[in-house]
Amino acid sequence: MKRLLLAGAMMVATETCAFAQSGFWVVGDSAAGKCEIVTSNPVINSQVGGNITFGSGPYKSIDDAKLARSNISECPTVPEPPAEQAPEEGKSD
Repeated sequence: MKRLLLAGAMMVATETCAFAQSGFWVVGDSAAGKCEIVTSNPVINSQVGGNITFGSGPYKSIDDAKLARSNISECPTVPEPPAEQAPEEGKSD
C-alpha cells in the first residue's frame, strides 16, 4: 500500500513539474538588439558575458507572449506579416 501511495505522489510531482515548464517566454538579446519568443525557461546570463539580459513569462499561448513583447519597452516593434489573400476565382489575365 505504501508503495502505491509513493508511486502516486511521484507521478503527481512529475506532472506538476512538467506542467510548470510549459509555455512561452519573451527574452531580450542585447547583442542583437531584439526580443525573441522561446519555448523553454531562459537562463539570464548577461552578468557572465552572455547576451540575454531579461526574460518575461511564462505565457500560456504564443498570442499572450506576442502581446507581452509588444508592451515591453526594450523590445523593438515587430511588424506582423501580411495575411495571405485567397486567389480570386474566375479572374482572367
